[in-house]
Formats: sequence, C-alpha cells, structure tokens
Amino acid sequence: MEGTQYKARMPDNSGFIHYSDEENETWSLLYQRQIEQLEARACDQYFEGIEVLSMAPDRIPQLDEINGVLKKRTGWGVARVPALISFDRFFKLLANREFPVATFIRVREELDYLQEPDIFHEIFGHCPLLTNQAFADFTETYGRLALSATKEERAYLARLYWMTVEFGLLNTSKGLRIYGGGILSSFGETAYALESSIPVRAPFDILTALRTPYRIDILQPVYYVLEDLKEMTRLCELDLMALVHQAMSMPMLEPLFESDK
Repeated sequence: MEGTQYKARMPDNSGFIHYSDEENETWSLLYQRQIEQLEARACDQYFEGIEVLSMAPDRIPQLDEINGVLKKRTGWGVARVPALISFDRFFKLLANREFPVATFIRVREELDYLQEPDIFHEIFGHCPLLTNQAFADFTETYGRLALSATKEERAYLARLYWMTVEFGLLNTSKGLRIYGGGILSSFGETAYALESSIPVRAPFDILTALRTPYRIDILQPVYYVLEDLKEMTRLCELDLMALVHQAMSMPMLEPLFESDK
C-alpha cells in the first residue's frame, strides 16, 4: 500500500489514548455536522447503533468503550491498527470479528475527504452497523472468504464489499436510506447518494455488484439498493465463492467514470 502522512496514536500503559484538544475538536465538528445531515437519510439500524454505542459527541471514543458494547451485541470488537495495514491483516481481523481502527483523525485541511480511513470513518461510519447481527455476520463472512481467496478472487470480493458495506443503500418504507459506512461518514456524499440526479441507483444483484468497477477517489456513479438489511444474512448462506467464479467467467461491466490515469 502507498504511504501516508498520518500516524496512529499509541495508548499509554493503561490502554488509554490521549488525544489533543484539537483532535477532539475535529471529532466534535465532524460528528455534529454529520449526525445532523444523516437525519432522514441514514437507515434506522444505523441510528439504533448510534444510540447503543453512546459515543460522546465532543471527544474521540476510546476503543475499549466501543468494544464493551459490540462484544455484548454481536460478538464483535475493534482492533487498533496503524494508518495503513496489509490486505491479509485486514481480512484476518474481519474473519476474527475485529474491525480495524486506525487511531488517528484527519487534519482540518482534509475535513471533507481523505483517502486513508481514519477513526471517524471507522467508528462513526462502520461501528453503529456492527451492532446489527446481519451486517456483522456478513462482514465476518467476507473477511473469512477473502483471507483464503486468490488475488483475482479478492478483486471480485472487494467490489462486493464496496457496493454493500461501504456504499450500500437500503429501501425502506420511508424511502431510500444509507447503510454503507463510506457514505455515512462522508459529508459530501450523504446528500449526493440519495438526492443527486447524477448517480445510478439500482436493485442489488450480486453478480452485477461483483462485476462493477469502482474508484475510491470520486463520488460514486452507481449505488446498489438492498430491500432489507436481512438480505445480508441470506448472502452469508449462499456459496459466495461459486458466485465469484461465475462472475469471473462473465464480462466486467463498463465503468461509469473516467479513468484516473
């Protein structure tokens, strides 16, 4: 992986990470503006997770606080990692029901977007949904399959993860709602994903998702919509690797974006 300017914060001997006033203020700014924007845009399961986790809006949470809740709810936890980790380590953590969290927060100059996943993206964007059993089980299944997959198979699995866990939408009785952590933690993409006329929003189909190209540095041109978050449980019951191999025998879809080269 490429290098990064960010460095994860280390805990003291008691396991406590001391963040500066500026870092806590950055968390507070990100939290307050995003929680307001997610009202009537995020799915109910996300807000249930926010309530259960009881994150302080004015300071960066300690990982032990998050662990105490997740382990009781779904058997999950979080693991402190450097700013960037290998794919093997990422998959191994997910397979062991540990979500990697880099213990740094973005600088003010990158408030709206940064390429590296920081603690705000991981804790605010992903951890609330990890209190939901269907979402948590799917994330574990993905990690376990990707851990033993080939490089080519991982590329297909990565598209599935991107189109669900990171950038998935949910159809509800109240209309489209967000469940993907990449949108939930993004100030710029939240309204765009639901209200812009630019992106395509299509019903989720696994063979389509597995063959959909994506870029990490743009607003997404396509979002796939689940009818119910419980569909993630049904995905776990499928032979996902057989579907990966089926997708590998089919042509890739044409990208809905320009090349970044």
